[in-house]
Amino acid sequence: MNIKSTHSIFRTATSIILYTAGLIILLWFLLKILSVVLLGIFAIVLGLIINAPVSRLERKGMKRWLACLIVFLVIFGIIALLGWMVVPHMSNQLDVLIGNIPKYYASISEYLDKLLKKFPELRKEISEGGNAISSAIPSLGNTVMGIGNFSFSILGGIFVFIVFVCMVVFFVANPKPIIELYLTVFPIKQREKAENAMKHTSVMLVGWMKSNLIGGAIEAVLVYAFLTLMNVPGALVWAALAFFSELIPKIGFYIMAIPPTLVALSVSPATALWCLIFFLLLNELISDFLMPKLRSSTMNIHPMSSLFLLLAMGTAFGLTGALLSTPLAAIIKAYYEEFYLRQFPKDPQLEQRTEDIIY
Repeated sequence: MNIKSTHSIFRTATSIILYTAGLIILLWFLLKILSVVLLGIFAIVLGLIINAPVSRLERKGMKRWLACLIVFLVIFGIIALLGWMVVPHMSNQLDVLIGNIPKYYASISEYLDKLLKKFPELRKEISEGGNAISSAIPSLGNTVMGIGNFSFSILGGIFVFIVFVCMVVFFVANPKPIIELYLTVFPIKQREKAENAMKHTSVMLVGWMKSNLIGGAIEAVLVYAFLTLMNVPGALVWAALAFFSELIPKIGFYIMAIPPTLVALSVSPATALWCLIFFLLLNELISDFLMPKLRSSTMNIHPMSSLFLLLAMGTAFGLTGALLSTPLAAIIKAYYEEFYLRQFPKDPQLEQRTEDIIY
């Protein structure tokens, strides 16, 4: 083996080692900043949604900075108005709920003990195991400590929120450099597809946000009216929870329904039963009738795909991942259709083939 060949092998081995080390360092860095990456993705998603009305005003001849100013003033104005109207009342109801936790806890425990007396065999098994029904419920202290574990620094949260808002504002105010950077990732031949996929994604994201706002507002009004009628404590708090429930598809219903039903159980078993029936009917009305109608023209994503991504993203990244699951489904659908499906000719027998497999 000559010196030139040895030198070539040495250079190749060195390059492989350096590239591998660089890749490992890059992956380690991405793992460390994963939460920041998700926050950035969420900022871009909101930026694409807010960009729609801004671009519409700009196309009508308005300067972009003025269009951005108007749209953000409207958004922050609505948030401030709702906060001024709702937050004080919600805060009062939340204080009452927290103050009455021991009462609700004792009432539910007492009801379950009474219910268990009707099933002596089950009661006997629990007694032999040395457990009362109250011990099956987490202690109040452990519950409060568990809730406390999810708390975070107020100053840290404010800082993250400010940075997040700034990212959204800067993206909407000047999206051109970000979009150009995105397009240059693709070869020139693929950039038309990348452009179409991004446009399709933007349309679906706007449709997703519109449907969430409409569906969430309807749910919030119905929940508030029903729980107030049934004298369930904290109706405004549960209505606010219902407003955001559609951001987490399907699973959001359980987050919305379980807490007020448990509180209703402390009022009376009949009240809890009516609450359960109401939430089940509301879920059928909103999730299976209204939301598909609102999203059919823009998203048209199968519920199984949404649920799979919800479980996957929620398991991997927690609440942030769950919130990003539906936008991610829209992104995957847009790029799958543009970069994969369009390279094949349309199959006129596709529907018939599908029915043959099903039936």
